[in-house]
Amino acid sequence: MIKNDFYSQENVGPFEIYNLGDFELEDGGIIPDLKLAYATHGELNEAKDNVIVIPTWFSGTSKNYESYIGPGRALDPEKYFIIVINQIGNGVSSSPHNSPEPIAMANFPNVRISDDVRAQHKFITEKFGIEEIALVVGGSMGAQQTYEWAVRYPDMVKRAAPIAGTAKNTVHDFLFTKTLMEAITSDPGWNGGNYTSHLEVADGLKRHADIWAVMGLSTEFYKQEKWKLFGVETVEQFTEGFLQPLFQSLDPNSLLTMAWKWQRGDVSRITGGNLEEALGRIKAKVFVMPIDEDMFFPVRDCEAEQKLIPNSELKVIKSTFGHFGLFGLEDYHEQLDNYLNELLAINVAETVAE
Repeated sequence: MIKNDFYSQENVGPFEIYNLGDFELEDGGIIPDLKLAYATHGELNEAKDNVIVIPTWFSGTSKNYESYIGPGRALDPEKYFIIVINQIGNGVSSSPHNSPEPIAMANFPNVRISDDVRAQHKFITEKFGIEEIALVVGGSMGAQQTYEWAVRYPDMVKRAAPIAGTAKNTVHDFLFTKTLMEAITSDPGWNGGNYTSHLEVADGLKRHADIWAVMGLSTEFYKQEKWKLFGVETVEQFTEGFLQPLFQSLDPNSLLTMAWKWQRGDVSRITGGNLEEALGRIKAKVFVMPIDEDMFFPVRDCEAEQKLIPNSELKVIKSTFGHFGLFGLEDYHEQLDNYLNELLAINVAETVAE
């Protein structure tokens, strides 16, 4: 175990910890005393039917979703009980750097999206006695988990809104993520995953950030010089002052754990590789919400999956920030709130009956 102050309550809190006990993983192995970090907003009603579950994205924590939640917003804590759950390996929940032997650091086992969702299901049913979820919504890797929730627990999930993510990762995205991983592991300071501080892998994390500068943002972002919205005059100032610090505080092994999981996101594992059958299991009302300039998850990839989901609609979010639109830049939140308000207003009992 090593210390990394970035993942403290001061930086990414407030969060609470739930202990799930020893947790068996799909690919074999066990996380002893698995800990899930979570944050809640609002109150659970007596019927326990006002629940919204939000899983985190790659490199993100429950803190990142605070800008999505508020009175009068679609994700309104005065109406809903909102549970934001940090995925396994994200640095706050059980992760390589904060786990004891025998799974510390390089020995942390491979985790899949399905492991996250099974753990989340165990958590919310044990802790809160929840049997029905009004909405599961998440961006990027949070979208992968949203799809997994809707396919794995079709009777429990009433609505689902995957944002900027796919149900089955593409070969192109797998190869891209490989470059992110190699940027880290090529740093001699990585030392096979057994460094003593994330600072020893600063060069690898810098290269990792530089790749995000290419793919995380769109060509239109650079064409329109949108980096000036960050109070800087040059691309170099933007990458060095914003993107590189964004990743250089993080734990390298946690990023690698999440990247391995991201590469292999695939709900069709439940149905022997048949994606159409897997998505056909979904009973929730689904709004599939790609970002139009996203270079990871293009609209066409998301739309192809949406067409396989019964009772679903495609709702495109427009943002020149591409995948980084998830950070709420420009009018992203206004668009998202409009779509989520529309989704939450739908009587799901009637749509299922149809």
